[in-house]
Amino acid sequence: MLKNSPLLVCALILLLPFSLLAQSQYPIIPLPSKLTPREGQFRFSKTTRLVLPLADKGLKPVVDFFAAQLRTATGLPLAYFSANSTAIPPGTHVFFIEAPAGKVGPEGYRLTIEPDRIGIVAATPKGYFYGIQTLLQLLPPEAFSPQLIKDVDWVLPCLQIEDEPRFSYRGLHLDVGRHFFPVPFIKKYIDLIALHKLNTFHWHLTEDQGWRIEIKKYPKLTQIGSKRKETIIGHARRENKAYTGKYDGQEYGGFYTQAEIRDVVRYAQARFVTIIPEIELPGHALAALAAYPELGCKPDTTYRVATTWGVFEDVFCPREVTFKFLEDVLTEVMDLFPGPYIHIGGDECPKKQWRESQFCQDLMKKQGLKDEHELQSYFVGRIEKFITSKGRKLIGWDEILEGGLSPNATVMSWRGTEGGIAAARQNHDAVMTPSSHVYLDYYQTEAKSEPVVIGSYTPLAKVYGYEPVPAELKPAEAKHILGTQANVWTEYMKTSDQVEYMVFPRACALAEVAWSLKECCTYADFVSRLSTHVKRLDYLNVKYGRYADAPLTLEK
Repeated sequence: MLKNSPLLVCALILLLPFSLLAQSQYPIIPLPSKLTPREGQFRFSKTTRLVLPLADKGLKPVVDFFAAQLRTATGLPLAYFSANSTAIPPGTHVFFIEAPAGKVGPEGYRLTIEPDRIGIVAATPKGYFYGIQTLLQLLPPEAFSPQLIKDVDWVLPCLQIEDEPRFSYRGLHLDVGRHFFPVPFIKKYIDLIALHKLNTFHWHLTEDQGWRIEIKKYPKLTQIGSKRKETIIGHARRENKAYTGKYDGQEYGGFYTQAEIRDVVRYAQARFVTIIPEIELPGHALAALAAYPELGCKPDTTYRVATTWGVFEDVFCPREVTFKFLEDVLTEVMDLFPGPYIHIGGDECPKKQWRESQFCQDLMKKQGLKDEHELQSYFVGRIEKFITSKGRKLIGWDEILEGGLSPNATVMSWRGTEGGIAAARQNHDAVMTPSSHVYLDYYQTEAKSEPVVIGSYTPLAKVYGYEPVPAELKPAEAKHILGTQANVWTEYMKTSDQVEYMVFPRACALAEVAWSLKECCTYADFVSRLSTHVKRLDYLNVKYGRYADAPLTLEK
Protein backbone atom coordinates (compact mmCIF):
# COMPACT_ATOMS: atom_id res chain seq x y z
CA MET A 1 0.00 0.00 0.00
CA LEU A 2 1.38 3.42 -0.93
CA LYS A 3 1.81 5.86 1.88
CA ASN A 4 1.60 9.61 1.30
CA SER A 5 5.09 10.00 -0.19
CA PRO A 6 5.28 12.13 -3.39
CA LEU A 7 8.79 10.86 -4.13
CA LEU A 8 7.66 7.24 -3.87
CA VAL A 9 4.68 7.89 -6.12
CA CYS A 10 6.85 9.60 -8.73
CA ALA A 11 9.38 6.78 -8.65
CA LEU A 12 6.67 4.20 -9.19
CA ILE A 13 5.15 6.15 -12.06
CA LEU A 14 8.50 6.19 -13.82
CA LEU A 15 8.56 2.41 -13.55
CA LEU A 16 5.09 1.94 -14.97
CA PRO A 17 4.77 0.55 -18.49
CA PHE A 18 3.86 2.96 -21.25
CA SER A 19 0.50 1.22 -21.57
CA LEU A 20 -0.62 2.53 -18.17
CA LEU A 21 0.53 6.06 -18.87
CA ALA A 22 -1.39 6.07 -22.16
CA GLN A 23 -4.74 5.12 -20.69
CA SER A 24 -6.24 8.61 -20.72
CA GLN A 25 -7.21 8.20 -24.38
CA TYR A 26 -9.59 5.39 -23.38
CA PRO A 27 -12.68 6.93 -21.70
CA ILE A 28 -13.33 4.09 -19.24
CA ILE A 29 -14.66 4.84 -15.73
CA PRO A 30 -13.47 3.36 -13.46
CA LEU A 31 -10.02 3.00 -14.96
CA PRO A 32 -8.83 -0.61 -15.44
CA SER A 33 -5.84 -2.00 -13.55
CA LYS A 34 -3.77 -2.53 -16.69
CA LEU A 35 -4.38 -1.55 -20.31
CA THR A 36 -2.03 -2.31 -23.20
CA PRO A 37 -2.85 -0.66 -26.56
CA ARG A 38 -2.58 -2.65 -29.79
CA GLU A 39 -2.75 -1.74 -33.45
CA GLY A 40 -6.05 -1.86 -35.32
CA GLN A 41 -9.80 -1.76 -34.71
CA PHE A 42 -12.64 -4.22 -34.23
CA ARG A 43 -15.89 -3.36 -35.99
CA PHE A 44 -19.32 -4.67 -34.96
CA SER A 45 -21.40 -5.65 -38.01
CA LYS A 46 -24.24 -7.89 -39.11
CA THR A 47 -21.76 -10.80 -39.19
CA THR A 48 -20.69 -10.38 -35.53
CA ARG A 49 -21.62 -13.39 -33.39
CA LEU A 50 -21.48 -14.03 -29.63
CA VAL A 51 -19.77 -17.33 -28.78
CA LEU A 52 -20.49 -18.84 -25.37
CA PRO A 53 -18.36 -21.47 -23.59
CA LEU A 54 -19.48 -25.09 -23.27
CA ALA A 55 -20.30 -24.71 -19.58
CA ASP A 56 -22.77 -21.86 -19.13
CA LYS A 57 -22.45 -21.47 -15.31
CA GLY A 58 -24.90 -18.57 -15.20
CA LEU A 59 -23.33 -16.63 -18.06
CA LYS A 60 -26.34 -16.59 -20.41
CA PRO A 61 -28.27 -13.79 -18.61
CA VAL A 62 -25.13 -11.63 -18.67
CA VAL A 63 -24.70 -12.11 -22.43
CA ASP A 64 -28.42 -11.44 -22.87
CA PHE A 65 -27.97 -8.13 -21.03
CA PHE A 66 -25.07 -7.18 -23.32
CA ALA A 67 -26.80 -8.26 -26.51
CA ALA A 68 -30.05 -6.50 -25.63
CA GLN A 69 -28.30 -3.18 -25.12
CA LEU A 70 -26.29 -3.44 -28.33
CA ARG A 71 -29.27 -4.58 -30.39
CA THR A 72 -31.27 -1.61 -29.09
CA ALA A 73 -28.64 0.95 -30.04
CA THR A 74 -27.18 -0.67 -33.17
CA GLY A 75 -29.97 -2.80 -34.61
CA LEU A 76 -27.44 -5.61 -35.20
CA PRO A 77 -28.71 -9.21 -34.83
CA LEU A 78 -25.78 -10.57 -32.72
CA ALA A 79 -26.64 -14.28 -32.98
CA TYR A 80 -25.44 -16.76 -30.32
CA PHE A 81 -23.28 -19.83 -30.90
CA SER A 82 -21.68 -22.42 -28.65
CA ALA A 83 -17.91 -22.72 -28.53
CA ASN A 84 -18.12 -26.33 -29.79
CA SER A 85 -20.33 -25.44 -32.72
CA THR A 86 -19.00 -26.41 -36.14
CA ALA A 87 -21.49 -24.11 -37.83
CA ILE A 88 -20.19 -20.70 -36.77
CA PRO A 89 -20.23 -18.69 -40.00
CA PRO A 90 -17.39 -16.40 -41.04
CA GLY A 91 -17.27 -12.92 -39.55
CA THR A 92 -16.17 -11.16 -36.40
CA HIS A 93 -16.91 -12.78 -33.06
CA VAL A 94 -17.07 -12.02 -29.35
CA PHE A 95 -15.83 -15.03 -27.37
CA PHE A 96 -16.78 -15.53 -23.72
CA ILE A 97 -14.00 -17.72 -22.35
CA GLU A 98 -13.84 -19.53 -19.02
CA ALA A 99 -10.72 -18.58 -17.06
CA PRO A 100 -8.34 -21.30 -15.89
CA ALA A 101 -8.77 -22.09 -12.20
CA GLY A 102 -7.13 -19.51 -9.95
CA LYS A 103 -6.03 -17.19 -12.76
CA VAL A 104 -8.75 -14.52 -12.45
CA GLY A 105 -10.40 -13.25 -9.27
CA PRO A 106 -14.17 -13.46 -8.69
CA GLU A 107 -14.74 -9.89 -9.88
CA GLY A 108 -11.87 -9.73 -12.34
CA TYR A 109 -11.77 -10.18 -16.11
CA ARG A 110 -9.38 -10.14 -19.05
CA LEU A 111 -10.43 -8.36 -22.23
CA THR A 112 -8.59 -8.74 -25.55
CA ILE A 113 -9.73 -6.88 -28.66
CA GLU A 114 -8.25 -7.86 -32.03
CA PRO A 115 -9.40 -6.84 -35.53
CA ASP A 116 -11.44 -10.02 -36.06
CA ARG A 117 -12.33 -11.11 -32.52
CA ILE A 118 -12.95 -10.06 -28.94
CA GLY A 119 -12.17 -12.33 -26.01
CA ILE A 120 -13.63 -11.82 -22.52
CA VAL A 121 -12.08 -14.17 -19.96
CA ALA A 122 -13.59 -14.47 -16.47
CA ALA A 123 -14.13 -16.98 -13.70
CA THR A 124 -17.64 -15.88 -12.69
CA PRO A 125 -20.71 -14.27 -14.27
CA LYS A 126 -19.87 -11.15 -12.24
CA GLY A 127 -16.44 -10.96 -13.87
CA TYR A 128 -18.00 -11.26 -17.34
CA PHE A 129 -20.51 -8.55 -16.38
CA TYR A 130 -17.75 -6.10 -15.47
CA GLY A 131 -15.89 -6.99 -18.65
CA ILE A 132 -19.03 -6.17 -20.61
CA GLN A 133 -19.36 -2.81 -18.86
CA THR A 134 -15.83 -1.97 -19.99
CA LEU A 135 -16.53 -3.18 -23.53
CA LEU A 136 -19.63 -0.97 -23.75
CA GLN A 137 -17.62 2.04 -22.57
CA LEU A 138 -15.04 1.47 -25.31
CA LEU A 139 -17.79 1.86 -27.91
CA PRO A 140 -19.11 5.28 -28.92
CA PRO A 141 -21.36 6.80 -26.20
CA GLU A 142 -24.36 6.11 -28.47
CA ALA A 143 -24.07 2.45 -27.36
CA PHE A 144 -26.06 3.51 -24.27
CA SER A 145 -28.94 4.89 -26.29
CA PRO A 146 -32.43 3.59 -25.39
CA GLN A 147 -33.32 3.58 -29.10
CA LEU A 148 -31.75 2.80 -32.48
CA ILE A 149 -28.97 5.16 -33.55
CA LYS A 150 -28.14 5.23 -37.26
CA ASP A 151 -24.95 6.24 -39.06
CA VAL A 152 -22.59 5.32 -36.20
CA ASP A 153 -19.38 3.40 -36.82
CA TRP A 154 -19.46 0.76 -34.07
CA VAL A 155 -15.73 0.31 -33.69
CA LEU A 156 -13.47 -0.57 -30.77
CA PRO A 157 -9.72 0.06 -30.40
CA CYS A 158 -7.58 -3.06 -30.27
CA LEU A 159 -6.08 -3.53 -26.82
CA GLN A 160 -5.60 -5.89 -23.91
CA ILE A 161 -7.00 -5.25 -20.43
CA GLU A 162 -6.33 -7.07 -17.17
CA ASP A 163 -8.65 -5.77 -14.52
CA GLU A 164 -9.95 -6.41 -11.02
CA PRO A 165 -11.13 -4.14 -8.20
CA ARG A 166 -8.91 -2.69 -5.52
CA PHE A 167 -11.62 -3.06 -2.85
CA SER A 168 -14.23 -5.79 -2.34
CA TYR A 169 -16.82 -3.31 -0.99
CA ARG A 170 -17.84 -0.51 -3.36
CA GLY A 171 -21.06 1.15 -2.28
CA LEU A 172 -23.60 3.86 -2.96
CA HIS A 173 -26.25 4.76 -0.39
CA LEU A 174 -29.71 6.31 -0.70
CA ASP A 175 -31.88 7.69 2.08
CA VAL A 176 -35.57 7.13 1.26
CA GLY A 177 -36.77 8.01 4.79
CA ARG A 178 -36.63 11.79 4.40
CA HIS A 179 -37.97 11.62 0.85
CA PHE A 180 -39.46 8.59 -0.84
CA PHE A 181 -38.46 7.52 -4.36
CA PRO A 182 -40.53 5.12 -6.48
CA VAL A 183 -39.41 1.69 -7.66
CA PRO A 184 -38.58 2.75 -11.28
CA PHE A 185 -36.07 5.27 -9.96
CA ILE A 186 -34.59 2.75 -7.51
CA LYS A 187 -34.01 0.42 -10.48
CA LYS A 188 -32.40 3.24 -12.47
CA TYR A 189 -30.17 3.96 -9.47
CA ILE A 190 -29.12 0.31 -9.39
CA ASP A 191 -28.38 0.40 -13.12
CA LEU A 192 -26.06 3.35 -12.54
CA ILE A 193 -24.40 1.57 -9.63
CA ALA A 194 -23.71 -1.42 -11.87
CA LEU A 195 -22.48 0.72 -14.78
CA HIS A 196 -19.74 2.10 -12.54
CA LYS A 197 -18.72 -1.34 -11.21
CA LEU A 198 -19.99 -0.55 -7.74
CA ASN A 199 -21.41 -3.65 -6.08
CA THR A 200 -23.44 -2.51 -3.06
CA PHE A 201 -26.64 -0.49 -2.70
CA HIS A 202 -27.17 0.67 0.89
CA TRP A 203 -30.94 1.28 1.15
CA HIS A 204 -31.75 3.52 4.14
CA LEU A 205 -35.36 2.49 4.74
CA THR A 206 -36.45 3.94 8.10
CA GLU A 207 -36.14 7.37 9.67
CA ASP A 208 -37.79 9.82 12.06
CA GLN A 209 -39.54 11.29 9.02
CA GLY A 210 -40.91 8.06 7.55
CA TRP A 211 -40.96 4.26 7.72
CA ARG A 212 -40.65 2.98 4.13
CA ILE A 213 -40.82 -0.84 4.28
CA GLU A 214 -43.92 -2.99 4.70
CA ILE A 215 -43.75 -5.27 7.76
CA LYS A 216 -46.64 -7.74 7.74
CA LYS A 217 -46.67 -8.33 11.51
CA TYR A 218 -46.79 -4.60 12.30
CA PRO A 219 -49.08 -2.94 9.74
CA LYS A 220 -49.22 0.38 11.59
CA LEU A 221 -45.59 0.99 10.65
CA THR A 222 -46.79 1.87 7.16
CA GLN A 223 -50.38 2.85 8.02
CA ILE A 224 -49.09 5.52 10.42
CA GLY A 225 -45.30 5.60 10.31
CA SER A 226 -44.95 6.13 6.55
CA LYS A 227 -46.83 9.46 6.62
CA ARG A 228 -45.94 12.84 8.02
CA LYS A 229 -48.38 15.71 8.41
CA GLU A 230 -46.23 18.21 6.50
CA THR A 231 -42.63 19.05 5.68
CA ILE A 232 -40.36 21.94 6.64
CA ILE A 233 -39.54 24.35 3.82
CA GLY A 234 -35.82 25.01 3.51
CA HIS A 235 -33.56 24.85 6.53
CA ALA A 236 -34.98 24.19 9.96
CA ARG A 237 -34.02 26.46 12.84
CA ARG A 238 -33.81 25.41 16.47
CA GLU A 239 -34.73 27.92 19.15
CA ASN A 240 -35.13 27.06 22.84
CA LYS A 241 -34.82 23.35 22.00
CA ALA A 242 -37.75 23.59 19.55
CA TYR A 243 -37.61 23.52 15.76
CA THR A 244 -39.06 26.54 13.99
CA GLY A 245 -39.66 27.40 10.36
CA LYS A 246 -42.25 27.41 7.60
CA TYR A 247 -44.04 24.22 6.56
CA ASP A 248 -45.74 23.24 3.31
CA GLY A 249 -48.98 22.02 4.93
CA GLN A 250 -49.09 18.91 2.71
CA GLU A 251 -49.16 15.33 3.95
CA TYR A 252 -46.20 13.34 2.66
CA GLY A 253 -45.83 9.56 2.53
CA GLY A 254 -44.84 6.44 0.70
CA PHE A 255 -43.50 2.95 1.31
CA TYR A 256 -42.40 -0.18 -0.53
CA THR A 257 -44.52 -3.29 -0.38
CA GLN A 258 -42.74 -6.57 0.21
CA ALA A 259 -43.60 -7.60 -3.35
CA GLU A 260 -41.91 -4.44 -4.67
CA ILE A 261 -38.85 -5.08 -2.53
CA ARG A 262 -38.53 -8.66 -3.78
CA ASP A 263 -38.75 -7.33 -7.32
CA VAL A 264 -36.01 -4.75 -6.67
CA VAL A 265 -33.79 -7.39 -5.02
CA ARG A 266 -34.12 -9.65 -8.06
CA TYR A 267 -33.35 -6.71 -10.33
CA ALA A 268 -30.21 -5.89 -8.35
CA GLN A 269 -29.06 -9.51 -8.28
CA ALA A 270 -29.21 -9.66 -12.07
CA ARG A 271 -26.75 -6.73 -12.08
CA PHE A 272 -24.52 -8.17 -9.34
CA VAL A 273 -25.51 -5.50 -6.84
CA THR A 274 -26.01 -6.56 -3.23
CA ILE A 275 -28.60 -4.55 -1.30
CA ILE A 276 -27.94 -3.74 2.35
CA PRO A 277 -31.19 -2.73 4.08
CA GLU A 278 -30.96 -0.30 6.98
CA ILE A 279 -33.43 -0.37 9.88
CA GLU A 280 -32.44 2.44 12.25
CA LEU A 281 -32.05 1.75 15.98
CA PRO A 282 -31.94 2.72 18.82
CA GLY A 283 -32.27 6.30 17.55
CA HIS A 284 -33.94 7.81 14.47
CA ALA A 285 -37.01 5.85 15.63
CA LEU A 286 -39.77 8.47 15.73
CA ALA A 287 -41.79 7.07 12.82
CA ALA A 288 -41.85 3.64 14.49
CA LEU A 289 -42.78 5.15 17.86
CA ALA A 290 -45.64 7.07 16.24
CA ALA A 291 -47.04 3.70 15.17
CA TYR A 292 -46.21 1.78 18.38
CA PRO A 293 -45.68 4.19 21.31
CA GLU A 294 -45.16 1.34 23.77
CA LEU A 295 -41.67 0.93 22.28
CA GLY A 296 -40.51 4.29 23.64
CA CYS A 297 -39.36 5.33 27.07
CA LYS A 298 -42.50 7.48 27.41
CA PRO A 299 -45.25 5.11 26.23
CA ASP A 300 -48.00 7.50 27.35
CA THR A 301 -46.67 10.14 24.95
CA THR A 302 -48.36 10.77 21.60
CA TYR A 303 -45.46 10.47 19.19
CA ARG A 304 -45.73 11.98 15.72
CA VAL A 305 -43.71 11.33 12.58
CA ALA A 306 -41.15 14.12 12.31
CA THR A 307 -41.95 16.98 9.96
CA THR A 308 -38.53 18.60 10.10
CA TRP A 309 -34.91 17.49 9.98
CA GLY A 310 -32.45 16.94 12.77
CA VAL A 311 -31.82 14.59 15.70
CA PHE A 312 -34.69 13.81 18.06
CA GLU A 313 -34.60 12.67 21.69
CA ASP A 314 -37.30 10.05 21.15
CA VAL A 315 -35.55 6.67 20.88
CA PHE A 316 -36.35 2.99 21.37
CA CYS A 317 -36.44 1.92 25.01
CA PRO A 318 -34.49 -1.32 25.73
CA ARG A 319 -37.48 -3.23 27.08
CA GLU A 320 -38.15 -6.83 26.12
CA VAL A 321 -41.20 -5.73 24.11
CA THR A 322 -38.86 -3.55 22.02
CA PHE A 323 -36.42 -6.37 21.37
CA LYS A 324 -39.30 -8.65 20.42
CA PHE A 325 -40.57 -6.01 17.99
CA LEU A 326 -37.13 -5.47 16.43
CA GLU A 327 -36.46 -9.20 16.11
CA ASP A 328 -39.81 -9.64 14.36
CA VAL A 329 -39.08 -6.73 12.02
CA LEU A 330 -35.57 -7.94 11.24
CA THR A 331 -36.86 -11.47 10.60
CA GLU A 332 -39.10 -10.14 7.83
CA VAL A 333 -36.30 -7.90 6.54
CA MET A 334 -33.86 -10.81 6.37
CA ASP A 335 -36.46 -12.84 4.48
CA LEU A 336 -36.58 -10.08 1.86
CA PHE A 337 -32.87 -9.33 1.55
CA PRO A 338 -30.56 -12.32 1.05
CA GLY A 339 -27.26 -10.41 1.30
CA PRO A 340 -24.82 -11.00 4.16
CA TYR A 341 -25.24 -7.61 5.89
CA ILE A 342 -28.09 -6.06 7.86
CA HIS A 343 -27.51 -2.39 8.73
CA ILE A 344 -28.91 -1.28 12.11
CA GLY A 345 -27.89 2.38 12.03
CA GLY A 346 -26.72 3.02 15.59
CA ASP A 347 -25.90 6.68 14.95
CA GLU A 348 -27.05 9.89 16.64
CA CYS A 349 -28.86 8.25 19.55
CA PRO A 350 -29.50 10.84 22.26
CA LYS A 351 -29.29 9.38 25.79
CA LYS A 352 -31.52 11.91 27.62
CA GLN A 353 -34.61 9.71 27.85
CA TRP A 354 -32.50 6.74 28.96
CA ARG A 355 -30.98 8.89 31.73
CA GLU A 356 -34.45 9.95 32.85
CA SER A 357 -35.97 6.46 32.65
CA GLN A 358 -36.07 4.50 35.90
CA PHE A 359 -36.39 1.30 33.86
CA CYS A 360 -33.18 2.09 31.95
CA GLN A 361 -31.29 3.01 35.12
CA ASP A 362 -32.40 -0.23 36.80
CA LEU A 363 -31.42 -2.22 33.71
CA MET A 364 -27.97 -0.62 33.72
CA LYS A 365 -27.44 -1.66 37.35
CA LYS A 366 -28.70 -5.18 36.64
CA GLN A 367 -26.37 -5.57 33.65
CA GLY A 368 -23.41 -3.86 35.32
CA LEU A 369 -23.30 -1.01 32.78
CA LYS A 370 -21.46 2.12 33.88
CA ASP A 371 -23.21 4.63 31.60
CA GLU A 372 -25.71 5.10 28.79
CA HIS A 373 -23.03 4.52 26.15
CA GLU A 374 -22.62 1.02 27.50
CA LEU A 375 -26.41 0.71 27.49
CA GLN A 376 -26.34 1.44 23.76
CA SER A 377 -23.63 -1.21 23.37
CA TYR A 378 -25.87 -3.64 25.28
CA PHE A 379 -28.77 -2.72 22.96
CA VAL A 380 -26.70 -3.22 19.82
CA GLY A 381 -25.19 -6.40 21.25
CA ARG A 382 -28.62 -7.92 21.74
CA ILE A 383 -29.51 -7.18 18.13
CA GLU A 384 -26.12 -8.37 16.87
CA LYS A 385 -26.55 -11.73 18.62
CA PHE A 386 -29.96 -12.16 16.98
CA ILE A 387 -28.70 -11.22 13.51
CA THR A 388 -25.71 -13.54 13.89
CA SER A 389 -28.02 -16.40 14.95
CA LYS A 390 -29.72 -16.03 11.55
CA GLY A 391 -26.44 -16.37 9.67
CA ARG A 392 -26.11 -12.67 8.86
CA LYS A 393 -23.65 -9.91 9.78
CA LEU A 394 -24.43 -6.68 11.59
CA ILE A 395 -23.10 -3.43 10.15
CA GLY A 396 -23.64 0.01 11.67
CA TRP A 397 -22.40 3.59 11.82
CA ASP A 398 -19.30 4.24 13.90
CA GLU A 399 -21.27 5.15 17.04
CA ILE A 400 -21.65 1.41 17.62
CA LEU A 401 -18.04 1.57 18.83
CA GLU A 402 -19.11 3.59 21.85
CA GLY A 403 -19.32 1.48 24.99
CA GLY A 404 -17.65 -1.50 23.32
CA LEU A 405 -18.13 -3.07 19.90
CA SER A 406 -20.20 -6.18 19.32
CA PRO A 407 -18.01 -9.22 18.48
CA ASN A 408 -18.95 -9.68 14.81
CA ALA A 409 -19.94 -6.13 13.87
CA THR A 410 -18.65 -4.19 10.86
CA VAL A 411 -18.26 -0.42 11.19
CA MET A 412 -19.17 2.30 8.70
CA SER A 413 -16.90 5.20 9.58
CA TRP A 414 -18.74 8.45 8.82
CA ARG A 415 -17.49 10.90 11.47
CA GLY A 416 -14.09 11.13 9.83
CA THR A 417 -11.69 8.20 9.72
CA GLU A 418 -11.30 7.61 13.44
CA GLY A 419 -14.07 5.00 13.66
CA GLY A 420 -12.58 2.96 10.85
CA ILE A 421 -9.11 3.16 12.38
CA ALA A 422 -10.39 2.07 15.80
CA ALA A 423 -12.38 -0.81 14.29
CA ALA A 424 -9.44 -2.06 12.21
CA ARG A 425 -7.13 -1.94 15.23
CA GLN A 426 -9.65 -4.09 17.10
CA ASN A 427 -9.65 -6.58 14.19
CA HIS A 428 -13.10 -5.52 13.00
CA ASP A 429 -13.91 -4.86 9.35
CA ALA A 430 -14.73 -1.30 8.33
CA VAL A 431 -16.18 0.57 5.36
CA MET A 432 -14.94 4.14 5.01
CA THR A 433 -17.71 6.72 4.45
CA PRO A 434 -16.34 9.98 5.94
CA SER A 435 -18.63 12.96 5.62
CA SER A 436 -15.61 15.10 4.74
CA HIS A 437 -15.15 13.42 1.34
CA VAL A 438 -18.03 11.15 0.31
CA TYR A 439 -21.26 12.81 1.49
CA LEU A 440 -23.00 13.73 -1.75
CA ASP A 441 -25.69 15.85 -0.10
CA TYR A 442 -23.09 18.63 0.31
CA TYR A 443 -22.57 21.47 -2.17
CA GLN A 444 -20.62 20.40 -5.24
CA THR A 445 -19.72 23.91 -6.40
CA GLU A 446 -19.61 27.34 -4.80
CA ALA A 447 -21.92 28.86 -7.40
CA LYS A 448 -24.80 30.89 -5.93
CA SER A 449 -27.17 29.14 -8.32
CA GLU A 450 -26.72 25.77 -6.57
CA PRO A 451 -29.90 24.34 -4.98
CA VAL A 452 -30.35 24.46 -1.21
CA VAL A 453 -28.52 21.64 0.56
CA ILE A 454 -27.70 20.81 4.16
CA GLY A 455 -24.36 22.66 3.94
CA SER A 456 -20.60 22.03 3.58
CA TYR A 457 -18.72 21.77 0.30
CA THR A 458 -17.46 18.61 -1.40
CA PRO A 459 -16.44 19.26 -5.01
CA LEU A 460 -15.73 16.51 -7.50
CA ALA A 461 -11.97 16.87 -7.03
CA LYS A 462 -12.24 16.26 -3.31
CA VAL A 463 -14.19 13.04 -3.81
CA TYR A 464 -11.64 11.89 -6.37
CA GLY A 465 -8.77 12.70 -4.04
CA TYR A 466 -10.05 10.52 -1.22
CA GLU A 467 -7.83 7.64 -0.03
CA PRO A 468 -9.90 5.02 1.86
CA VAL A 469 -7.02 3.34 3.70
CA PRO A 470 -5.83 5.57 6.57
CA ALA A 471 -2.06 6.06 6.58
CA GLU A 472 -2.02 5.38 10.34
CA LEU A 473 -2.87 1.70 9.86
CA LYS A 474 -0.28 -1.04 9.73
CA PRO A 475 -0.57 -3.48 6.78
CA ALA A 476 -2.28 -6.17 8.90
CA GLU A 477 -4.77 -3.61 10.17
CA ALA A 478 -5.36 -2.12 6.71
CA LYS A 479 -6.68 -5.47 5.51
CA HIS A 480 -9.80 -4.77 7.57
CA ILE A 481 -10.71 -1.77 5.37
CA LEU A 482 -13.19 -3.47 3.05
CA GLY A 483 -13.71 -0.43 0.85
CA THR A 484 -15.65 2.78 0.62
CA GLN A 485 -19.13 4.14 0.02
CA ALA A 486 -20.72 7.48 -0.88
CA ASN A 487 -23.75 8.50 1.17
CA VAL A 488 -26.81 10.37 -0.10
CA TRP A 489 -29.05 11.93 2.56
CA THR A 490 -32.21 13.41 1.08
CA GLU A 491 -33.54 16.09 3.41
CA TYR A 492 -33.18 18.56 0.54
CA MET A 493 -33.73 16.21 -2.39
CA LYS A 494 -37.44 15.88 -3.02
CA THR A 495 -37.27 14.54 -6.59
CA SER A 496 -35.26 11.91 -8.41
CA ASP A 497 -33.83 14.60 -10.70
CA GLN A 498 -32.42 16.34 -7.62
CA VAL A 499 -30.85 13.10 -6.45
CA GLU A 500 -29.18 12.56 -9.82
CA TYR A 501 -27.94 16.15 -9.87
CA MET A 502 -26.29 15.74 -6.47
CA VAL A 503 -24.95 12.21 -6.97
CA PHE A 504 -23.48 12.35 -10.48
CA PRO A 505 -20.76 12.75 -11.52
CA ARG A 506 -19.35 12.64 -7.99
CA ALA A 507 -20.36 8.97 -7.73
CA CYS A 508 -18.26 8.38 -10.87
CA ALA A 509 -15.24 9.67 -8.93
CA LEU A 510 -16.10 7.46 -5.96
CA ALA A 511 -16.33 4.46 -8.28
CA GLU A 512 -12.78 5.05 -9.47
CA VAL A 513 -11.56 5.50 -5.89
CA ALA A 514 -13.14 2.14 -5.01
CA TRP A 515 -12.03 0.17 -8.08
CA SER A 516 -8.84 1.59 -9.56
CA LEU A 517 -5.21 1.76 -8.50
CA LYS A 518 -4.89 5.39 -7.45
CA GLU A 519 -1.21 5.67 -8.33
CA CYS A 520 -2.00 4.98 -11.99
CA CYS A 521 -4.15 8.03 -12.76
CA THR A 522 -4.62 11.74 -12.10
CA TYR A 523 -7.60 13.95 -11.56
CA ALA A 524 -6.97 15.77 -14.85
CA ASP A 525 -6.98 12.40 -16.63
CA PHE A 526 -10.23 11.47 -14.88
CA VAL A 527 -11.91 14.71 -15.97
CA SER A 528 -10.74 14.09 -19.54
CA ARG A 529 -12.41 10.68 -19.53
CA LEU A 530 -15.45 12.12 -17.77
CA SER A 531 -16.08 14.49 -20.68
CA THR A 532 -16.96 11.40 -22.75
CA HIS A 533 -18.63 9.55 -19.89
CA VAL A 534 -21.23 12.26 -19.33
CA LYS A 535 -22.38 11.74 -22.92
CA ARG A 536 -23.28 8.20 -21.84
CA LEU A 537 -25.15 9.68 -18.88
CA ASP A 538 -27.00 11.92 -21.34
CA TYR A 539 -28.24 8.86 -23.24
CA LEU A 540 -29.24 7.30 -19.92
CA ASN A 541 -31.20 10.48 -19.08
CA VAL A 542 -29.19 11.25 -15.94
CA LYS A 543 -29.54 14.83 -14.71
CA TYR A 544 -25.96 15.11 -13.48
CA GLY A 545 -24.42 18.10 -11.75
CA ARG A 546 -22.04 20.85 -12.75
CA TYR A 547 -18.73 19.03 -12.56
CA ALA A 548 -17.08 21.46 -14.97
CA ASP A 549 -17.01 24.09 -12.21
CA ALA A 550 -14.56 21.95 -10.21
CA PRO A 551 -10.89 22.99 -10.45
CA LEU A 552 -8.36 20.55 -11.88
CA THR A 553 -6.59 20.16 -8.56
CA LEU A 554 -6.99 17.68 -5.75
CA GLU A 555 -8.56 19.30 -2.71
CA LYS A 556 -7.54 17.65 0.55
